[in-house]
Amino acid sequence: MSQSDNHTAPEQYKCDPLIELFLDDLWSSRGLSNNTLSAYRTDLCHFEQYLIKTELSLLDATQETVRVYLNVRLDAGFARTSSARLMSSLRRFYGYLLVQKKIEIDPISQMKSPKLARTLPSSLSEADVDSLLSEPNVDDPIECRDKAMLELLYATGLRVTELVSLTMEQISLRQGVVRVVGKGGKERLVPLGELAINEVENYLVAARGELLKQKMSDVLFPSRRGNMMTRQTFWHRIKLYALRAGISTTLSPHTLRHAFATHLLNHGADLRVVQLLLGHSDLSTTQIYTHVAKARLSQLHSEHHPRG
Repeated sequence: MSQSDNHTAPEQYKCDPLIELFLDDLWSSRGLSNNTLSAYRTDLCHFEQYLIKTELSLLDATQETVRVYLNVRLDAGFARTSSARLMSSLRRFYGYLLVQKKIEIDPISQMKSPKLARTLPSSLSEADVDSLLSEPNVDDPIECRDKAMLELLYATGLRVTELVSLTMEQISLRQGVVRVVGKGGKERLVPLGELAINEVENYLVAARGELLKQKMSDVLFPSRRGNMMTRQTFWHRIKLYALRAGISTTLSPHTLRHAFATHLLNHGADLRVVQLLLGHSDLSTTQIYTHVAKARLSQLHSEHHPRG
């Protein structure tokens, strides 16, 4: 079994000041999310701890040092995806040190990241989505909120983090749009469908005030305590409704986002429009969904065409 990719460096462990300076620079210049910065910190702090055990510092690392460390991780059962993320963190960190003239030679510049097999994102059929979205009981304030969140998620293709962090001022039901702050602080406007608008309206009237219990908050979908919900909490809610709906497909936090993109393409949407709606900076990131759509079309052809 692979080691978990999301364990973090112990809170009591203080990373090298160079790492902290690097993270500060990323935050100020790139506007990266807390999740992304936390991932960089975890990777770099663990690498630093490994170097300390070998009586080296971050400035002493060589190409061979990094290769040995990667092999140690593979032997320990870490997944290749974890090593690829680590290489990305190290590449950016040592590139920063080179620019800052802290090192003369970048030990990562000539190294290649581990090759990863291109996997298609898991998605739900349109029937499964209907079942999932019909499961919450809107008479219960929590489930009424969840129903609105699920409808909004499927209607817009938002990332889960983008969804749970939405504020009241980011959504306009009159105009039928939501203003999303995505990766790197980039903003985009995403249209809402009629069903999503109706469910959010119903939730705002019937449930939000009861959840807040007179507490002031600008969070659109607050938790039971009136605070911003964590992405993990919402993910547990999705799994609960999937279980109740009898959905056997393996879900991921991005399942409804994948379904949004795939179903749009299945119904003839332009790839560049889907790219804009998803907030992808690179069209190649969106193109993987065309493979999902083509795979589905191929399956339908073989099932229904007389010479399939």
